[in-house]
Amino acid sequence: PILVLAAGIYGSFYFAGFYGVAIAAAGMMATTAMQLSIDAFGPIADNAGGIAEMSGLPPEVRDRTDNLDAVGNTTAATGKGFAIASAALTSLALFAAFVGVAGINAIDIYKADVLAGLFVGGMIPFIFSSLCISAVGRAAMDMVNEVRRQFREIPGIMEYKATPEYDKCVAISTEASIREMMLPGAIALIVPIIIGFSFGAEVLGGLLAGVTVSGVLMGMFQSNAGGAWDNAKKSFEKGVEINGEMFYKKSEPHKASVTGDTVGDPFKDTSGPSMNILIKLMSIVSLIIAPHLSAGTSHIDGKMEVIRDIKTISVDSIGNTTVDTITNKIDSIN
Repeated sequence: PILVLAAGIYGSFYFAGFYGVAIAAAGMMATTAMQLSIDAFGPIADNAGGIAEMSGLPPEVRDRTDNLDAVGNTTAATGKGFAIASAALTSLALFAAFVGVAGINAIDIYKADVLAGLFVGGMIPFIFSSLCISAVGRAAMDMVNEVRRQFREIPGIMEYKATPEYDKCVAISTEASIREMMLPGAIALIVPIIIGFSFGAEVLGGLLAGVTVSGVLMGMFQSNAGGAWDNAKKSFEKGVEINGEMFYKKSEPHKASVTGDTVGDPFKDTSGPSMNILIKLMSIVSLIIAPHLSAGTSHIDGKMEVIRDIKTISVDSIGNTTVDTITNKIDSIN
């Protein structure tokens, strides 16, 4: 996928420059409807499996929904790959706009400060990802404790004689999703501002390059790895042969796959898809502050020179014509 993305970037730039890159990004964004339908397939099948299990339907119903959910994980990973690739093309177009507005002729990675910004940018997706995964773990433990409390304090839940307090579980997830995302969101918004005003536009350009490359790789890896871990857990429903021995649900390898899926779910549903948001958000913030970093060198703040040529034509008595050109130079027109 990375080679295909690199070929698309190079080909579009070769034929039409950064305008071609922008058109390529628009072309990939044109598949948004298909991506949404692909992403929706997995959660629908997963919810159907949960409803079948809670309703006490026959085991074969659950087997069929698990097969559909496995397909949904694969299609979702494919759709997320398209989304991340389109984010990479979009961020490249935004990066070109940032360079133009900030008035940067070139971003020289031979400079120590630019190289440092490149490394810091490559680090940010890892920090962002770790914060997202940790937030999912904390919210999940809060919900587990709430469910245990309800089992302990509300008798008859498992016998369908009492109604669980569903609203409290929903409140835990929604409140945690807002509260825990404050720090990752602040990182995406504040870091470009601090780097830009502290070290200049060229270092900020190096930061954006590092974020884009690292974020695209992280997003694709996490989306694919998360789906693979989830499918590995589901494969034990029918049995998995390991070293000539079949293992099924509730076996030791199955327990290990469940542990792996506790990492895979945040990978494919939280951290991986958030990479394209991080890439585009930091590029947009950098583009917004670019005029304030240009110091009068950009094509917006710079001054234009207007050259006006006035030609006079004269004809002598013999019939020869003479063209005289008077050049007027008008400076400092904003």
